[in-house]
Amino acid sequence: MSQTDALINRVLKNSRHLRKWAKREGLEAYRLYDRDIPELPYAIDLYGDWLHLQLFEGKRPLEEPQVAAHREALSAALEIPPDHIALKARQRQRGSDQYQKLDEDAPFFSVRERDLLFEVNMRRYLDTGLFLDHRDTRRMVRERAEGKSLLNLFAYTGSFTVYAAAGGARRTLTVDMSQTYQAWTRRNLILNGLDDPKRHGLICTDVLKFIQDAPAAGERFDLIVLDPPSFSNSKRMQDAFDIQRDHPWLLRKTLRLLSPAGELFFSNNRRGFKLDPELEGEAQFEEITSKTIPPDFQRYQPHRCWRISKD
Repeated sequence: MSQTDALINRVLKNSRHLRKWAKREGLEAYRLYDRDIPELPYAIDLYGDWLHLQLFEGKRPLEEPQVAAHREALSAALEIPPDHIALKARQRQRGSDQYQKLDEDAPFFSVRERDLLFEVNMRRYLDTGLFLDHRDTRRMVRERAEGKSLLNLFAYTGSFTVYAAAGGARRTLTVDMSQTYQAWTRRNLILNGLDDPKRHGLICTDVLKFIQDAPAAGERFDLIVLDPPSFSNSKRMQDAFDIQRDHPWLLRKTLRLLSPAGELFFSNNRRGFKLDPELEGEAQFEEITSKTIPPDFQRYQPHRCWRISKD
């Protein structure tokens, strides 16, 4: 059996199983294949009638003719037009690389996640606008949001904010240093009929500076979502940031903004990440990773997640 045949067989097998589950869950975007075959290190995600192909670095790099054959076979097998397949080489990103545009003319479109809509773009940036591995974490936040205030840090395109607003949050504050992503967040709120600037505020600034400068007697939040990058040396940040080195400072500063009975959801996708044991004596830490990883991401754990409270 050729590599192409092996890839198609596995993708179709996964698709038959996941399609039924996704329909029950009301999902138009989910992962079909996650490096199932070591020699074929792709992550393949379906977004509506688009396919998002990420090629990871492998021990034996695939040649361009092989990748072209795989792409053509996927198009035929899944009945997706070739121009609706976005292929990206996934390498470790540094600094502001994730903000760089790849194709300025690539179209935006929306996908449904349960009863909510989110704007995505397959080719304009490295990431699509919606991190699929955190959809169950988003649901946890929504279930807790009614009548509460939410602070969403490193918010990306605001999907947690949308979930909280849909769950009846009294107020949300979304903080990210990218003007592009903050505008995207606003469009996501509008898309779901949730845009109310008086209730759902957006601040475009360096998150690290924001939590450093937050006054000791300032506002407290009932829910905080903290999903920082593993590393960043963006020109708009004062200093380079490394999640393993800097997470104790980050969490201590963020916990100052949490209400006494509040909950902080902290996650990151750094491989080999280790939580500083000294922190566990300063707050209550419950690792909830197993509850936040959905069925289509079980093969490779994409993140770790903790629920943190002061009590």
